Amino acid sequence: MNLLTNQLPTLLTFSPLLGVAVLLAVPGKRIRWVRAVGMLATLPPLLLALLMYARFDPAVQGVQFEQSVPWFTIPAGMVSLEFFYSMGADGLSMPLTAMTAVIAALAAVASMYIRKRVKMYFILFLLLEMGMLGVFLARNLLLFFLFFEVTLVTTFILIGYWGYVHRERAANWFLLYNGLGSAIMLLAFIGILVLFQTPEFSKMQEAVLAGQNPNISEIQWLIFAGIIIAFGIKLPLFPFHSWMVRVHAEAAPSVVMIHAGVLLKMGAYGLIRFGAELFPVQLKESAVLLAILGLINILYGAILAFVQRDLKRVLAYSSISHMGIVLLGIASLNIAGLTGAVFQTVSHGFIAALLFFLIFSLTERTGTTRIDELGGMAKAMPVLSGLLLAAGMALLGLPGMSGFISEFLAFLGLFKSEPVLAAVGALGLILAAVYTLRAVLRTTFGPLSGHWEQLTDVRPAETVPMMVLLGLIILIGVYPAVLGEPMQTTLHAIVARMGG
Repeated sequence: MNLLTNQLPTLLTFSPLLGVAVLLAVPGKRIRWVRAVGMLATLPPLLLALLMYARFDPAVQGVQFEQSVPWFTIPAGMVSLEFFYSMGADGLSMPLTAMTAVIAALAAVASMYIRKRVKMYFILFLLLEMGMLGVFLARNLLLFFLFFEVTLVTTFILIGYWGYVHRERAANWFLLYNGLGSAIMLLAFIGILVLFQTPEFSKMQEAVLAGQNPNISEIQWLIFAGIIIAFGIKLPLFPFHSWMVRVHAEAAPSVVMIHAGVLLKMGAYGLIRFGAELFPVQLKESAVLLAILGLINILYGAILAFVQRDLKRVLAYSSISHMGIVLLGIASLNIAGLTGAVFQTVSHGFIAALLFFLIFSLTERTGTTRIDELGGMAKAMPVLSGLLLAAGMALLGLPGMSGFISEFLAFLGLFKSEPVLAAVGALGLILAAVYTLRAVLRTTFGPLSGHWEQLTDVRPAETVPMMVLLGLIILIGVYPAVLGEPMQTTLHAIVARMGG
């Protein structure tokens, strides 16, 4: 049983390949079969992720379900770099892994809107899921980078082929920025290898705890800056954000759910995993700068979200604003702020996935997402409008929903360390309420356009994933311990290294 438990990360990561194998045997013209296989193929990863989450022991410090097998060795001068096939989960990666499996399964349902090259689409979709799971469960620099690149390539194709009118331009912008980020990340990883003489996360963390990493401040600062830029592009961090707005506006519904719900969160994960864990001194010294960058994200994204006339662009700039809260939590250098940052990462993943699913369901019926062309949806589609209003309340941080918990903890942490910056950042929360209510109320209430009188409300196939996402948002808001307990031991260790 223990051997099987240690293999759970591998089984989980590569379980989507089972669906790929079945799809390769299904004729592409059998669209209903292809859709069924593609959707059902996300269930094994979901079940395995939930099993891991249930078996995860919050009281155990360090990595659980760890699997480390010798892989290969590279001679490097006087020493040899030993690469292991290392997989496992700790309190930081476990919640993000479960979130990924849930959103991927629900995004597969949203793939009902895909109508061309369905077989190829689901093959790439499942490869993307494998890459995302691998990113969060890898415990080796090379494995992490390989899984990260899988997500880059598959997302580029999914955006460029199955998106809307300007999909190719959006895909090219995605590749330009994220390709540059990957190149910078690779250089930073090479620097980490030189600095720590190992690619294994566990050994690097032990070196940081023991104070054994070489005191070469210039190299450390260069690597740290590379990590901030590389994962800041993914987050995205201002001014590296324009590509993300295009992707959210032009990609297919299910792809945007994955992108907003999971892929952006890989940036937050990288900042904590490599920035906070491996370079705590540099992070502590640059905390104020990171907090200022977070404030820019919050206010810039909120102001631009307020002036947008398209629902998709409102959510795109809203994501920029909410990712700034993650930076504030990391920059607080204390357990409350860092817990808020991880809460915000998971919470916004569910909220963004729900909102984009709702908006694209609306688009399928109306053919538009322009706010001035909509109105009165509550009369024609009361269920969809009610869900949209509930999701909007979660986005603006209504108490009792996950958004409130994450924002409260992140700002609580920053008020302890930088109260002036926290007070300025609180303006973003007010603006969030303004732009959210403006977009939601203008869409659901007001005079009903004659074009929408015969619209049908959400179908059962759409209602189930919407209700699951809303249920998770409320569960985290009402009972935050379900998310907070697994991460506490790991986050306390990270904060201790930062001197918080």
